[in-house]
Amino acid sequence: MLSLPPAVRVFVAVEPVDMRGSFDALAGAVRRLGLDPVDGHVYLFFNRRRRIAKALWFDGSGWCLLAKRLEAGSFQLPVLSGQETQVQVDGPTFASLLAGIDFTASRRGWYRRLPVRSSR
Repeated sequence: MLSLPPAVRVFVAVEPVDMRGSFDALAGAVRRLGLDPVDGHVYLFFNRRRRIAKALWFDGSGWCLLAKRLEAGSFQLPVLSGQETQVQVDGPTFASLLAGIDFTASRRGWYRRLPVRSSR
């Protein structure tokens, strides 16, 4: 599990980003949001289908990049109120987003494991 210091904020970009880019391309995307990529905060980006997420932050000595691809489903954006280009979330919500938890569809019931199918 990720733990972030209380001073670190997490910004989630609403618009999709080309995931072929790495450090410099994502830092440019942060600048286009009107934010400073070297301020020590975490910036989270998704691709168009929201199956790939990349988090970028500068820890003072260099760039850090975390990438995750979901095997099934898609990442769910937080609830938006208007025409935001980015939204700020807290640390636990950031960890839940990366875990692929869907906050928009609360479901009740028991989890049940489906039988494993043979690959033959």
